[in-house]
Amino acid sequence: MNTMLSYSEIDSPIHKLTGAAKLIALVLWAIASMITYDTRVLVGMFIISIIVFKLSKVEFKKIAFVVYFILVFLLINNIAIFIFSPYEGVEIYGSRTDLFKIVGPYTVTVQQLFYQFNITLKYFSIIPMALLFMVATNPSEFAASLNKIGVNYKVAYSVSIALRYIPDVQRDYQDISFAQQARGIDTSKKESFIKRIKNSAAILMPLIFSSLDRIDTISTAMELRAFGNKKKRTWYSEKPFKKNDYIAIILVASILVIAIIANIANKGRFYNPFI
Repeated sequence: MNTMLSYSEIDSPIHKLTGAAKLIALVLWAIASMITYDTRVLVGMFIISIIVFKLSKVEFKKIAFVVYFILVFLLINNIAIFIFSPYEGVEIYGSRTDLFKIVGPYTVTVQQLFYQFNITLKYFSIIPMALLFMVATNPSEFAASLNKIGVNYKVAYSVSIALRYIPDVQRDYQDISFAQQARGIDTSKKESFIKRIKNSAAILMPLIFSSLDRIDTISTAMELRAFGNKKKRTWYSEKPFKKNDYIAIILVASILVIAIIANIANKGRFYNPFI
């Protein structure tokens, strides 16, 4: 079974980085994306994120469903922005160029389209990096790296368990789905949309209970092993920082600096091509 968002060992420069280095780089990258609406910076970040994803050698099918789901959410988000703030771009850029009128108070303007284009670019710049972090980071090694940079090992281990059991939950979902289909509960496109939603409850409820049972088993096992009694612990998968880790962090930090400089040059977060 091909599981989504699960770690797989691949010989790539991205996989060789430590989990802590990837986390620090992701946080810096996210900050750079959030603090600026400069189109030039965001386009550059999007291009770099695609290049980095290619370097990782991760197959797109491992993240395809999540990407499609996010794209649907992005479409809904853009529609909602236009419905509730149809002239936000006009106010931000201080000019107005009408394209065509839709109905009532709604008129499509170049400034609004440009503003929402920048919002879309923000998603496109951060999504590849965030998903890559999940599929290119060994959960155990990531927990060790988190603990190394000062995160409490209990928190680090909790994050590790959450990442590690994503594939298990997916396998449970598929097993339960096959079992329910054998009982005549169809969730395929042959049924109506409402019927599929109703039938999905027959899959989700057993999945929730099986997940709760797994949580209880893990919790009991950890208690029997006296997990949490010591202030420190050792890690089997710990990896030391290497030159490439520092290089990756410095490169991403430089992008954050560029975003800050762009904000200073623009005298704000927005790049205004309409001046």
